[in-house]
Amino acid sequence: MDLISAVDLGPREHVAIVGAGGKTSLMFSLAGELVKAGCKVVTSTTTKIWHHQAQLAPATLFCGPDPPEPKAIKTGLDKHGHLFVGRSLMISGKVEGISPGLADFLFKDRAVDYVIIEADGAAGLPLKVPAEGEPVIPSTATVVIAMAGLEALGRPFGPDTVFRLEKFQKMSGLRPKEILTPEHLAKAFTAPEGLFKAGPKRARKVAFLNKRDLLSRESALHELAHLVLGASGLKIERVVIGSILEGTYSFIMEES
Repeated sequence: MDLISAVDLGPREHVAIVGAGGKTSLMFSLAGELVKAGCKVVTSTTTKIWHHQAQLAPATLFCGPDPPEPKAIKTGLDKHGHLFVGRSLMISGKVEGISPGLADFLFKDRAVDYVIIEADGAAGLPLKVPAEGEPVIPSTATVVIAMAGLEALGRPFGPDTVFRLEKFQKMSGLRPKEILTPEHLAKAFTAPEGLFKAGPKRARKVAFLNKRDLLSRESALHELAHLVLGASGLKIERVVIGSILEGTYSFIMEES
């Protein structure tokens, strides 16, 4: 199954990716598939990413604080099919992201088929819960994809596995060095203060469990997926299980 089908994207979408465990890889893998399918794609972030990551797109446009000229967007997309838009290149080597309002502006441009936004950061760790003010999701987002890295399952709870450690500890009840179980990981998705807390009400919710290649216990994986799908009131549409590295994907939906 390809990634577009696994996530179940429609003919025109504004995708916000949150969580941990491979957001940037997912953004560019999805963009690559869409371009191969003949679509015009803008990628960006409402936080910051490294410049070398932004350069995974075939072209980059820095627009400063103002919206880019529609002509510049169309020219870039006509030539490359995929354009990364950022505000500026910072001294740190990171690209400063755009505002949610600018992401909305880009999605309203009919020259653009898909906007894909990385909407929070995770310091390279497999699991996180958002801080106050996170994630930063544009109001026109049609799909929110929340991610976690499956390598966190079965590992001790600590600063090398979880970003926003104290918040996750309060939410899960875990103590340092206790083993992360499917019940604990599911709470990152299903708790009121979890990964889906800031998405537009009309946006579809998709959970993405990445790095299946690093997980040996298949039973734990399916237990986790069904815990996420069974969350009361959240209406999570599906759980995608895959490995972006290997390009393999499947999904589970709650039985009606």
